[in-house]
Amino acid sequence: MPYSSMNSQELSSLLGMDMRQVEKLAQRGDIPCQKVGGELRFNRAKITEWLQQRMGTLEKNNLKSMDAGITAHRQALPDEAIITPLMRPEAICPRLAARTKNSVLKELVALAQETGDLYDGEALLEALLQREELCSTGMEAGIAIPHPRRPLPYAIAQPILVIANTPQGIGFGAPDGKLSDLFFMTCSMDDRHHLHVLARLCRMLHDGKLAPALRQAETVEEYIELIQQAELKIIEESL
Repeated sequence: MPYSSMNSQELSSLLGMDMRQVEKLAQRGDIPCQKVGGELRFNRAKITEWLQQRMGTLEKNNLKSMDAGITAHRQALPDEAIITPLMRPEAICPRLAARTKNSVLKELVALAQETGDLYDGEALLEALLQREELCSTGMEAGIAIPHPRRPLPYAIAQPILVIANTPQGIGFGAPDGKLSDLFFMTCSMDDRHHLHVLARLCRMLHDGKLAPALRQAETVEEYIELIQQAELKIIEESL
């Protein structure tokens, strides 16, 4: 992002929320901010981290508004697919052999390297581990979306998405205490794309149909088709 901070209007536009609601949340301390010359200012890095931690708990309408807000900020078309273009057959594994949290992260990075778009696997793995130490990316319903705290433009040639399912659940620190078995590892080159991927993924997973379908899928081709259909449905709902 070109500037380090935003005002209330800029943040409300990004989130797809009413500015008064944003200011109310900020004044209650629900959104990280500071006052500069009597005006609320929002640090972009802190807002990104705040959103990363809250994304999995947002309601459907909030995710839809955020998706639309980020689409506008990125000057993307309303019918533009965000997730489908990231799908690479070599970065999809219907049956990942990992049995621990750290081994999951290592194998996800190994899959990312298979795309040829990852220059520095060690940097990505370290960034994923640091993000998990800050706060687990495990969500409810057995889903986890591991990602770095910051974009890694020096480590990747283009945005990466890895999708994998483990035959057995793994303790990943999900808020509902359940084991995780479906993983979406993402890494972007800038904050806006990073948040857009998170918002779109969470929105696609929100209706509760995609995850079970992916768990039943046995081939990479089925995974790609299910993701494409789920994103198309989201796009049609937005038009």
